[in-house]
Amino acid sequence: MSISRFSFPVPIIFGPGSIQVIPEEINTLNLTKPLIITDPAMTKTAAFQTILRTLEDKHLSYRIFSDIRPNPHDTDIEGGVKVYNSSGCDLIIGAGGGSAMDAAKALAVLIGEGGRIEDYDSQSSNKKEIQGPLPKIILIPTTSGTGSEVGKCSVINSTSQGRKIFLCHPLMLPSLSVLDPELTVSLPPDLTAATGMDALTHNIESLTAPIFHPICDGIAVKGIQLIIRNLENAVRNPDDIEARGNMMLAAVMGGIAFQKDLGAAHSLSHALSAVCDIQHGLANAIVLPAVMDFNKEVSKQEYSAIAMEFGINIFNLSPLESAEQAIYEIKSLNERIGIPSSLREAGVSADQVDEISRIAFLDPCHTTNSRRCTRDNLRTLLKESM
Repeated sequence: MSISRFSFPVPIIFGPGSIQVIPEEINTLNLTKPLIITDPAMTKTAAFQTILRTLEDKHLSYRIFSDIRPNPHDTDIEGGVKVYNSSGCDLIIGAGGGSAMDAAKALAVLIGEGGRIEDYDSQSSNKKEIQGPLPKIILIPTTSGTGSEVGKCSVINSTSQGRKIFLCHPLMLPSLSVLDPELTVSLPPDLTAATGMDALTHNIESLTAPIFHPICDGIAVKGIQLIIRNLENAVRNPDDIEARGNMMLAAVMGGIAFQKDLGAAHSLSHALSAVCDIQHGLANAIVLPAVMDFNKEVSKQEYSAIAMEFGINIFNLSPLESAEQAIYEIKSLNERIGIPSSLREAGVSADQVDEISRIAFLDPCHTTNSRRCTRDNLRTLLKESM
């Protein structure tokens, strides 16, 4: 792989070693001192040290704010605002997984606009409008799943409301995303698997969302293909740079495609993260087969295309039979890459189902599920995934 540049919807630099261009890009933006947003675990990794060395080699000063939880809270963001304002920073770098990148974008909103995270809740009828300008943002993913590196939204836990809040605006798009697959080789197999299934869920739910957007549909199909061909290899052979790079691109495709919208798996996973603090991609992976089974009658054509990517000969099968084959292959992929077979195995208890389903129904993603979804449906899907 060589280093490539392209833009869709944000400028992207992709390829092994592409992290080395960061200082030059900061200079191009006429900025001097980034605040690096990350989480405590990330600061201990070789990937993070590589990022810091890249800045230090060019004598760039920086500050680090690493008090970001795996499912970031509004209080985490408020802490970052204080550090940014007191340190003379003029740029935000989000480095890590989706939590760090979502936090970086939310941080930019509070720095530029003031107030609290809840003021910008996209589901609120009296939300405060984001007008800008916001600080510039550079995002450096070290996982391949969230797609936040090309998205205009951020998902943050509200400590007062006990649910996830969505902030969305085009001004939240990063000025640059740097996709360096060498930064992902140290990602443990379980996180490689969970984040990869997160990307797969993004692409599948985008493909089946009942909204006309053929461009996103085409991107989602290619993202699904790349994940089916590369995820298992990335889990089993972490040093495979080609597989790692293809997974990064698939994650970006999912992030682009779900501008179209998502579905019930994401409403469930957002609620599972808020109530049980379960990793988002892992939650998606576990509930995805049940959600696909629920949707299979209305999404059978799209699921047939997924079956083909798994190598299934669908030409002697009905669309519904092909859809069932796709669901079976998703379950088999989960098993092969070490995803727990149930929510119970992931630490969710049966007495949490009612609270999870209540919060899931408040989440907007199920409103664009391919099949209409009630709160009772969500509760049933949770029970089937237990």
